Amino acid sequence: MLLPMAQAKDFTGHPRDRGYVPGRGASPWAPGLKLPVTPDRDHMRGPLGAPLTLLEYGDYQCPYCGMAYVIVEDVIAQMGDQMRFVFRHFPLVDLHPQAERAAEAAEAAGAQGKFWNMHHMLFQNQESLSDPFLLGYAQAVGLDLARFTDDLATGIYRRKVAEDFISGVNSGVNGTPTFFINDVKHEGPWDAASLLAALQSVATRMHA
Repeated sequence: MLLPMAQAKDFTGHPRDRGYVPGRGASPWAPGLKLPVTPDRDHMRGPLGAPLTLLEYGDYQCPYCGMAYVIVEDVIAQMGDQMRFVFRHFPLVDLHPQAERAAEAAEAAGAQGKFWNMHHMLFQNQESLSDPFLLGYAQAVGLDLARFTDDLATGIYRRKVAEDFISGVNSGVNGTPTFFINDVKHEGPWDAASLLAALQSVATRMHA
């Protein structure tokens, strides 16, 4: 089953806001990840040295990413220690006006060691992403609320979110969710069976 995705309207409409450099995106001949995964900047689940990496460019307000969230959790459970999962922000602000703020909230939580706790909260409450709700989620996951509120007010993590977005554009991402397996863009369906089959295919080739 080929699931749909939310499409970006026009990246080039926001060149200064996003820092998009035309001409540096991935070509159809090289649909690879342009910004390598590194533990010092990326949020990961699973063993650091796992042989397989599933990376998602996602948007917390995107309904298709909400569908993918459940699917990815299933894939993580089934793959176990053989895979690490990485999430990068790709807020489609024209379509989802609260997605960028939600991404900043996730980064603010990450600064306090609670990125994945907030990640779960945001995807499980996609219909409620305004600031009062974000503050409630911060309290629910045990954050320092004064620090969290100040981080959102100053926009300290806006640059990190933009860096994720730019790296996605330059890697050929034009909608959400978009997946990469070991730095190669996954072009097929993203239901659990298809992702598991693609991961297994990569694992088989690695051991060939």
